[in-house]
Amino acid sequence: MTSQADPDRLVKRLVGPSGPELTCEQCFNQLDRYVELELADARADHEIPGMLAHLEGCPACAEDHESLLTFVARQRTDAD
Repeated sequence: MTSQADPDRLVKRLVGPSGPELTCEQCFNQLDRYVELELADARADHEIPGMLAHLEGCPACAEDHESLLTFVARQRTDAD
């Protein structure tokens, strides 16, 4: 079953972001910091402009982000 968001996401991926976007290399270099900011409820998108746009358009980096976010969150939970 296809969700309503799928066509919108496809269009965004085809057209690209309206604002700044990082490259995969820049994303990789900033991913740890971005995840830390997200988990601290800081303004990650403001602090690292272009990261969200890149993650929305790059499945490989989005997968890395999700994995790292899950791992770090789990580590923090286990440490508590």
